[in-house]
Amino acid sequence: MMVLVVGAGVVGLAIGRELALRGHEVIVAEAAGGIGTGVSSRNSEVIHAGMYYPGGSLRARHCVEGRRRLYAFCESHGVPHAKVGKLIVAATEPEGAKIAAIHAQGVENGVEGLSLLDGAEARRLEPNLTCHAALLSTETGIVDSHALMLALQGDIEAAGGALAFNTPIERLTRTPGGWVARFGDDELAIDAVVNAASFGAQTLARATEGYPEARVPRLVLAKGNYFGCTGRPAFARLIYPAPVEGGLGIHLTLDLAGRMRFGPDVEWIDAPDYEVDPGRGALFYAAIRRYWPGLPDGALVPDYAGIRPKLSGPGEGAADFLIDGPAEHGLAGLVHLFGIESPGLTSSLSLAEDVADRLGA
Repeated sequence: MMVLVVGAGVVGLAIGRELALRGHEVIVAEAAGGIGTGVSSRNSEVIHAGMYYPGGSLRARHCVEGRRRLYAFCESHGVPHAKVGKLIVAATEPEGAKIAAIHAQGVENGVEGLSLLDGAEARRLEPNLTCHAALLSTETGIVDSHALMLALQGDIEAAGGALAFNTPIERLTRTPGGWVARFGDDELAIDAVVNAASFGAQTLARATEGYPEARVPRLVLAKGNYFGCTGRPAFARLIYPAPVEGGLGIHLTLDLAGRMRFGPDVEWIDAPDYEVDPGRGALFYAAIRRYWPGLPDGALVPDYAGIRPKLSGPGEGAADFLIDGPAEHGLAGLVHLFGIESPGLTSSLSLAEDVADRLGA
């Protein structure tokens, strides 16, 4: 079977790899000039454990399974990563109830390595931390996302697949034997197609012949700003506050060199914008000092921003991943993926297997 995967972010590459390893002819088409230029390159590079997501949801299932697979993949492919662990901290007693609920959800989801700590126990692990209570996750880690995507690309090509850059897929039309993808003045006949186009997923779905407009969910853009932090690292683990609407709160992450950065916040926007407003630093100082009062004045510097392709907006509950395959919409050889934001990177290898199975590949 010849399969076209649209989008060369981490999820599209993982899907292309899974299909190529199953013996199919795979082309991954990417509108940009390289892999991972969108959501996949503008995130926290965290390997999530899987305790935040409702039981039975796609996010819970794929995050937990994907995390296990991702660590194994990184080990076997030499992808730089580190299982550094994470503390989710409660600054107040009411927030303590929040993290207790997250612990219970994690246990239900089958997440390993979770334990509730009081403030003194948390401070013994991280002396610079201030909190009422904390949830320790030993399975949370960090990864070099670009090295991960290069490894996925390598597997695709080693299995006979190919990547086509600067190839924006504009329309999908049906044929008796499959699909025709149109891009510019050219077209390509394929047996099946997977839409993993992230921000472009809804646009391509609307340009898919026979796919009902009513099935296309709205796209909500949530910008997340990040600030770097000067000075020596003050923590050995990732530090997360209790979650907030639209995200997991302004948290501290570490890169593989040990550099601290903070973010993302949640800024609802109408159009893509990757500029970090230095004025948002005041919000960051206030949020961070709830768990790290020792953050020095002037230590934060604007770093970068990412945008998440959400399916829910302000005041709404977090939406699950949406995978629409032949069993749901009735069109053979077609899978659309919508709202694949966090924990999409962690979930990528598990999502890939799910998508391949839905195609009957």
